[in-house]
Amino acid sequence: MSHNRMKSRVAAMSVMSNSTLVVFKLVVGLYSGAVSVLSEAIHSGVDLVAALIAFFAVRASGKPADEIHTFGHGKFENLSAAIEGLLIFIAAGWIIYESITKLIYPEPVNNLQWGILVMGVSAITNLVISRKLFKVGKETDSAALMADGWHLRTDVWTSAGVAVGLSLYMLGSWYMPGINLNWIDPVIAMGVAGLIVKAAWELTSEAVTYLLDASLPVEEEKAITEIIDRMNPQVLNFHNFKTRKAGSERFVEFHLVVNKDLSVKKAHDICDDITTKIKMQFPKTEVMIHTEPCIDECSGNCNGTCAIFEA
Repeated sequence: MSHNRMKSRVAAMSVMSNSTLVVFKLVVGLYSGAVSVLSEAIHSGVDLVAALIAFFAVRASGKPADEIHTFGHGKFENLSAAIEGLLIFIAAGWIIYESITKLIYPEPVNNLQWGILVMGVSAITNLVISRKLFKVGKETDSAALMADGWHLRTDVWTSAGVAVGLSLYMLGSWYMPGINLNWIDPVIAMGVAGLIVKAAWELTSEAVTYLLDASLPVEEEKAITEIIDRMNPQVLNFHNFKTRKAGSERFVEFHLVVNKDLSVKKAHDICDDITTKIKMQFPKTEVMIHTEPCIDECSGNCNGTCAIFEA
């Protein structure tokens, strides 16, 4: 199966699971009056929107380059991840507002067993789906799927936390009926909001970084420069090294200094060799190399003193 089909299939799976969970959480939240369950319904609603964005983003990013998007459509994935992060911030704000209102005007929570059940089912379902998203996201280097996976992994912990909190509330109401435990539900909801904000910040900051054409991670750049260095003595030096990433696509460009007596064909073959080695380690990488002749005689070891570096 191609990477694009894999990404589309797992993104569609996320959309279907989130749609089902939103309905169940909303119904149980309204039935029981538990703001923590309602907050989880909103959380899953945001996850659903995020999953839809991821679904359309991976389909769009898989389109080949065209006359308008000559560098391809990879940034659709980074853009979708940034939008997902902003949506989570909005959801967290709503949850905090509702929780504070519930603390000021407490209301009893009823039929807790349904809330506990739906939270348990939600945690297990999202654990399975998030693992699948992470697996395919890593295999295809998909920012959108990884972002969607983190959405659902956050939901696993928040759903489990709500289930535990509601269980404590239910047990307390059974064995300590005289104690006011109405604060437990909104406090749990605020804890959920805190985790959501953390996930949102991480997703948004990473997505925006690549939207602004930040360089590849240091370890990736080091691996690429080591490939170029291993071409010595055919390659004397290189400079103007630049990298960036758009979705799962990497872009690398640099100036390559070679012996001035090399034929055009030999210099071209060296560039092809470097490009092939880079793509073997980092698939879906576009490599742009500008060859330059060495001006000085440095015995095969460029000292960086030639006119090339003075420009």
